[in-house]
Amino acid sequence: MSEFVRIVEVAPRDGLQNEVAMVATADKIVLVDRLSATGLRSIEATSFVSPKWVPQLADAAEVMAGIRRRPGVAYPVLVPNLQGYERARAAGAEEVAVFTAASEAFNRKNTNASIDESIERFMPVLERARADGVRVRGYVSTVLGCPYQGQVPLADVVRVARRLHALGCYEVSLGDTIGVGTPRKAREMLLAVAAEVPMQALAVHFHDTWGQALANVAACVEAGVRVADAAVAGTGGCPYARGASGNLATEDLVYMLHGMGLETGVDLEALAETGRWLAGVLGRTTGSKVGQALARE
Repeated sequence: MSEFVRIVEVAPRDGLQNEVAMVATADKIVLVDRLSATGLRSIEATSFVSPKWVPQLADAAEVMAGIRRRPGVAYPVLVPNLQGYERARAAGAEEVAVFTAASEAFNRKNTNASIDESIERFMPVLERARADGVRVRGYVSTVLGCPYQGQVPLADVVRVARRLHALGCYEVSLGDTIGVGTPRKAREMLLAVAAEVPMQALAVHFHDTWGQALANVAACVEAGVRVADAAVAGTGGCPYARGASGNLATEDLVYMLHGMGLETGVDLEALAETGRWLAGVLGRTTGSKVGQALARE
């Protein structure tokens, strides 16, 4: 496989969606534009879910209208259903993402539907996207643990990932939503899914609750995956996992991958500076160890 690892930057969506204090639309636009200038190829710009459920991202259309789109950079947005898809397309989205979980308990608690029912809800999105020539990315959450049912059977993770790929998702991101995975479990999960879904169609998404996210990515990269999600400054987290410290910091991921001899196309110093800027906007210390180290130099 290629020695290039594509990073999907999720801070503008997954990183900000749980922030209690409202982030100004202008700051969100600046964040995306700054990230675009670092060499990142994929930046999840926002989410077209109901403002009732995610008020932080109620300005999705304004953000999409304000960002400066760079050639060669994808700006996917999250959509929950056909209505969200139509709003996203009206705002100029050229790539979307849909989501479900590998845990029945998690899915029922958060969407009031079974896994199969949740997939049925966004099947019209996949059909419309296919007709429109729009690429669709799929997210599978709780692949290594669930806050409600605990262990999640590998067979369930494989089944859901296989179905999303079969329905037309060009890429399936496997998410450790509550950050309980360890390298061995992460690798075993990835290889189980890769036995049914091509490795080149898979990505990994680890939260850093127990400080395992970097190690988990390293184990999965060594197993063959070449796409990883991360959020600048380690923003985000899961509201259902007490103590969850957020996503893996993109700066730390880039530093590690470069140290492994892999290419990302990302300017680490520009990325770290963006992380420091975002930490200032949010009024908290950056979650990036690399950003902290560069700030001391």
